[in-house]
Amino acid sequence: MGLTGGEFITIMHSMRPFTATPKSIAIYLVRICFLLLLCWYLFCLYVPPGSGKIVYDCSFPPGSGIRKLAAELKSAGIIRSSWHFILVARLRGESRRLKAGDYRFTDAMDPEAILHKVVSGDVDYRRFVLPEGYSIFQAADLLEQNGYFPKDEFLEKCRDKDLLDRLGIHAGSVEGYLYPATYNLQRNETPEQLIEEMVGQFNKVYGKLEGEGGNIELSRPEIITLASIIEKEAVSPDEKPLIASVFYNRLKLGMPLQSDPTAVYSVRAFAGKVTKADIERHTPYNTYVIPRLPPGPIGNPGADSIRAAMSPAQTDYLYFVARKDGTHQFSASIDEHNRAVAKYLR
Repeated sequence: MGLTGGEFITIMHSMRPFTATPKSIAIYLVRICFLLLLCWYLFCLYVPPGSGKIVYDCSFPPGSGIRKLAAELKSAGIIRSSWHFILVARLRGESRRLKAGDYRFTDAMDPEAILHKVVSGDVDYRRFVLPEGYSIFQAADLLEQNGYFPKDEFLEKCRDKDLLDRLGIHAGSVEGYLYPATYNLQRNETPEQLIEEMVGQFNKVYGKLEGEGGNIELSRPEIITLASIIEKEAVSPDEKPLIASVFYNRLKLGMPLQSDPTAVYSVRAFAGKVTKADIERHTPYNTYVIPRLPPGPIGNPGADSIRAAMSPAQTDYLYFVARKDGTHQFSASIDEHNRAVAKYLR
């Protein structure tokens, strides 16, 4: 059966080629652009610009915005696009949650990892450990060796009168008041800021220990001075109250403390032994030649030594001598002490 004329015309009309209109072309181009933008967005989001060879230290001060951070990271080669980084931050609702601080980024980090670091405040710290008993001179050497501060710059601040007055320390330096602990230094931290932090930690610890102390007649500077000597003399924490009792008993009798570490303070670091020249050296700190406490601490004591200076053991000991394992033999009389010296040092 043949087709009618009308059916033929209808079929032929349906088979005519598609004729694009301006509107359809515009829609098609919009879709292509959207698809390209989406691919670019996902590429920048999940594919870092490098392999980690570029490392950038960024200081993000308080009050800074996302635009400043994005521009700086783009300039350093950490991100591909500042516009993309800003968009990601705003889509995630994190553009106003950025925390100030010093950060370290690499070009192997994607925008999500960078934002997480800054939003969580995961700042770039440099750890500094001040061992118990270290003097300001040893601390200065350690800081310089680790590349934090020049030792002369640190020591100058340790003696800065304005800083000492502000910290409430009525002495010639902060010796004794730098609490031995681990500190996190920010990249742009100054010696003054570190000293303030260390003294602040000392005040916290001392305040807590003060409530535990017994009835003693020494002032705070005297307690810290005695604690610094105990810290240098003791190897075993258990012996610190005993060593403290020896020094208290000697002070009551007007006897020189005759502590080896005091003989070399500010001359060199104490390494366990002193020479005859050290013992005979006339300095204000040498307790072989002065019958009292030194004018100030010879190092920075930890909590155990401060506690011992506040609460010495009750003994009649006047002498002690080191055994070969670093512990001490305590004696109440010179005869006992001489026998102990003969046993352990000869």
